[in-house]
Amino acid sequence: MTQQLTLRLIHTETHVELILTLVYAKCNCIERIELWGTLYVMTSDMIVPWLVGGDFNVIWDEEEKYGGLLVSLIEVDDFRHCINTCNLTDLGFKGSIFTSWNGRSEEDCIFKILDRCFGNNELQHTFLGLEITHLSKIGSDHCPMQMKCDIETPPIKKSFRFLNFWTKHDTFKDVVKENWNADFSANPF
Repeated sequence: MTQQLTLRLIHTETHVELILTLVYAKCNCIERIELWGTLYVMTSDMIVPWLVGGDFNVIWDEEEKYGGLLVSLIEVDDFRHCINTCNLTDLGFKGSIFTSWNGRSEEDCIFKILDRCFGNNELQHTFLGLEITHLSKIGSDHCPMQMKCDIETPPIKKSFRFLNFWTKHDTFKDVVKENWNADFSANPF
């Protein structure tokens, strides 16, 4: 789609699946309705961790804008309705409060929070160490976002296998005898 790219990612070792939707929303609120519709459709089938992030080109609240014209509450309501209907939660952030700056100074200066990341409940339960950071602007009027996440991986249980060829090794009996007689104070299991 023109306003979003959705990827299905699977970790090769843990087989944890993640749906990642990268957003670059249109500036016009009428054109953004297509994006909201796409997200509504996707959420109906979403049973795995889902991360939705990027430039939504709309603020969540009037306080997320400094300077410029008054905020259109219709745009804000459309955005909020979409995110709430999709059962997504703002993942928060570290770093700069505003993610967009028009590059002007004094009375022409406008700051906004347009870039953010949302996740469903499955995402937040699977990726407990999820952390979003707004980095410094470089070559753009938006701050890049960095995501850090950790998957709690349970230890892989491997069954014990004894290989008979070790019994033919020159030092086999000595190694067994030394370990059998070792002073061991922990639980032997």
